[in-house]
Amino acid sequence: MPNHVSRSDAKALLQQANRLLVVGCCGGGKTTLSRQLCTQGSFDYISIDRDIRWLPGWKQRDKPSQRRLIAEKIRGQRWIMDGISISSLDLRLPRTDLVLWVRVPRRIALVGIAKRVLQNYGRTRMGMAEGCAERLPDRAFLSYIWNFERCEAPRLEQALDRFGPQVPVVTLCSHAEINTLLNTGLLD
Repeated sequence: MPNHVSRSDAKALLQQANRLLVVGCCGGGKTTLSRQLCTQGSFDYISIDRDIRWLPGWKQRDKPSQRRLIAEKIRGQRWIMDGISISSLDLRLPRTDLVLWVRVPRRIALVGIAKRVLQNYGRTRMGMAEGCAERLPDRAFLSYIWNFERCEAPRLEQALDRFGPQVPVVTLCSHAEINTLLNTGLLD
């Protein structure tokens, strides 16, 4: 089992952490949480979508190039990396001090996607590569979100256990829990 720790321990862990992963389903609030933590704690912000996976025009970078970019980015001393990318956790977890798993219910994630589309349709949103204008989600993307807990969460847990058994994992199950975490003066 991954090294799950309580949310009450999160403040102390965040104050000590220099390198964080923020993972979870699309639409759950990973990017918002990551950006706010970066502001509070002077971390470099690394987005899997913006900096690693996507090229302009929604072209996906090849896997070897993605892994090379991740290896370069994680050399830094103080960063927050936002994005799921289970296939790269073997690289990322050994350099990670803390994982924040945004694990909101799928209906909340779907509402998050709807809000994101309404706010950004036709233009590039925060956390996304230039030239990747927000678009309507297709059936496959919606299915991925709907089935995330059943299909992806077990894979994520296995990867956390395999590649980062010593890395503490704080699970945030609602936006209220995320807001509480952000409003506790974490990095004072």
